[in-house]
Amino acid sequence: MFDGIRKYYELLIPALTELLWQELEKRLVIERYPKGSLICREGDICKGVYFIQEGLARLYYTVEGREICTGFAKEGEYLSEYDSFLTQSPAAQSMDVLEDTIAINLPFEQMQTLYEHAPVYEQAGRKIAENLFVLISRYNTRLLTLSPEDRYQYIIENQYHLIQRVPQYMLASLIGISPEHLSRIRKKMTR
Repeated sequence: MFDGIRKYYELLIPALTELLWQELEKRLVIERYPKGSLICREGDICKGVYFIQEGLARLYYTVEGREICTGFAKEGEYLSEYDSFLTQSPAAQSMDVLEDTIAINLPFEQMQTLYEHAPVYEQAGRKIAENLFVLISRYNTRLLTLSPEDRYQYIIENQYHLIQRVPQYMLASLIGISPEHLSRIRKKMTR
């Protein structure tokens, strides 16, 4: 069950020993979420950082009853309402699953204990946080500098799995446009 996450950490920590892996493994919690369920609700404290073993999850804000999607995580990727998790304060975003999902969670308390017992994981945590920062920065840059057509083209070229697995209205939200506008862009691109 832990093969995917172990490979992930072996890339982060090239000198990962069996003993170091065991320090992490004993703190991991396997959680199963049926399609449509919430991992974390806006206003609750995010209880972990979730490595998606199987399935697909989404991160989104709710503004005036409208869902504004900010990202997805598929197999082999991490998802968290990271601000809430790190500060142990109420989450501004919700996380739900779009497919039956198996997530491997590292709860906050377990992460803190892991940092104390195996400081090499502080470096891994920093690398994960840095990767998350880069993803958010690049997403914001695309949202602010690219046209909707170019943002959709980016998804086609770099995240094609989303087109196959995510409803069009969620893709439109991620791009920052209405579903109708996305429909027009798709029609224009297929001509």
